[in-house]
Amino acid sequence: MVTLEEKVLAKNDELAAANRRWLAGRGIRTVNLMSSPGSGKTTLLERTIRDTGGTRPVAVVEGDQETRLDAERIRRTGCPVVQVNTGAGCHLDAAMLHGAMDRLSPADGSLLFVENVGNLVCPALFDLGEESKVVIISVTEGTDKPLKYPYMFAAADLVVVNKVDLLPYVDFDLGACRGYVASVNPRAEVVALSATRGDNVGSWYDWLAIS
Repeated sequence: MVTLEEKVLAKNDELAAANRRWLAGRGIRTVNLMSSPGSGKTTLLERTIRDTGGTRPVAVVEGDQETRLDAERIRRTGCPVVQVNTGAGCHLDAAMLHGAMDRLSPADGSLLFVENVGNLVCPALFDLGEESKVVIISVTEGTDKPLKYPYMFAAADLVVVNKVDLLPYVDFDLGACRGYVASVNPRAEVVALSATRGDNVGSWYDWLAIS
């Protein structure tokens, strides 16, 4: 099993490197969004597209096991989107992204978001060829997520703590969560915001360099 996993990951890494070269050659910045289900990835994407429309071309690859619901939400913003359904698969891989890019044909110089399948384990293992990995958690999930899923948070360039408008109503310690992130990944930045209400979304846009 270990040998098989190594071969699978090695093949994926080859394809990811090819994706990375193709994207870099066209000046396309690719951001891989990873989270557990219900963290607010799609809501954050909708707000980002609407708030920054015209600043830079944006395209989206939506990954889910089933349905086209999230892709339809993105399509209503006017943003180009391709849905990838993985069936029993718990993550996107480099081959899936390659196929999605062929269908999507993102414009040169665009910002490409990949909304990965919702879980905090498998997506961290598979390089897609992206420039940045972003992990999104919500305050409703508990303070200790970085400790429970250290590999995911160790892979992150940015951690977004979403739904801060609910802080008065849940047991979540933002300071402790920041400390837990730093303990597994000292280089990761942390941004706390509310995708629904708009609190501090400017810090997210600053990180993306599209504000």
